[in-house]
Amino acid sequence: MVVVLDTVSSSQVRPRHPEKVNRPDNFSPQKPDWIRVRAPTSRGYGDTRKIVKENGLVTVCEEAGCPNIGECWQKKHATFMIMGDTCTRACAFCNVKTGMPNALDANEPAHVAEAVRKLGLEHVVITSVDRDDLADGGADHFAQVIRAIRAACPTTTIEILTPDFLRKPGALEVVVAAKPDVFNHNLETVPSRYLTVRPGARYFHSLRLLQRVKELDPSIFTKSGIMVGLGEERPEVLQVMDDMRSAEIDFLTIGQYLQPTRKHHVVSRYVTPDEFKGYEKVAYTKGFLMVSASPLTRSSHHAGEDFAKLKAAREAIAR
Repeated sequence: MVVVLDTVSSSQVRPRHPEKVNRPDNFSPQKPDWIRVRAPTSRGYGDTRKIVKENGLVTVCEEAGCPNIGECWQKKHATFMIMGDTCTRACAFCNVKTGMPNALDANEPAHVAEAVRKLGLEHVVITSVDRDDLADGGADHFAQVIRAIRAACPTTTIEILTPDFLRKPGALEVVVAAKPDVFNHNLETVPSRYLTVRPGARYFHSLRLLQRVKELDPSIFTKSGIMVGLGEERPEVLQVMDDMRSAEIDFLTIGQYLQPTRKHHVVSRYVTPDEFKGYEKVAYTKGFLMVSASPLTRSSHHAGEDFAKLKAAREAIAR
């Protein structure tokens, strides 16, 4: 892979991942048939893209190169990424741009709420880049977006996928007070892989974050996910499940890691569909209310349908 720099126009093109430019190329194995998806071409995809662009919004579907974008956008499901398209961290697995972000857009909460209204969403997922440059990590902005959606679309349920708010005292409490229906924060991988995969984060801090959500408001569903194919071992995945259940996490997602570019972390192997089914079966025996485990599982894939199942599972236990 090469990085092309424009030396003719007045403004040079900044590499998407400047911290990775000088790294050697990493070559992953060829993708198996079960991991392939069709390019998006449907009318529903086009309609969703138009609404997103008209409101000047960013989606993680595009920025992270999600393989499910065609399916989700056809159904007018989109995961909105707030606080810009540039992340202050540089995780080895992630395709979101890295660098110093711009100032927050004060009009963004209203624009997100308007897009949710136009799309007629019954369930919406809001995520963000890491904003370590902000005193509260963007917690108040998350809360403003939640409140704006509640005002514009009172019946829409809200799922958030947050950063870890590392070293941001009081930030979590601000977000929880806005009362999202689902609080998601991904652990991403097993502890032994953190230094190479997620070096800016801390495994037990992320775990404690989710546990603290339950302490603050037990009515909020908690959710977390990991990727496999990053060099982890099966016993490590099972230990993460136990750690999550100790933190009373309700919903677990497990998906296959896919390498965005050759400068990103290599895929150690492609986990088979049967292995994913095995992980799902074990996770249910450990007490999760909801489990989604498959090669193409992503945090917000089928989020609306899964939220309905999550509520039904809790109600069944309460009977």
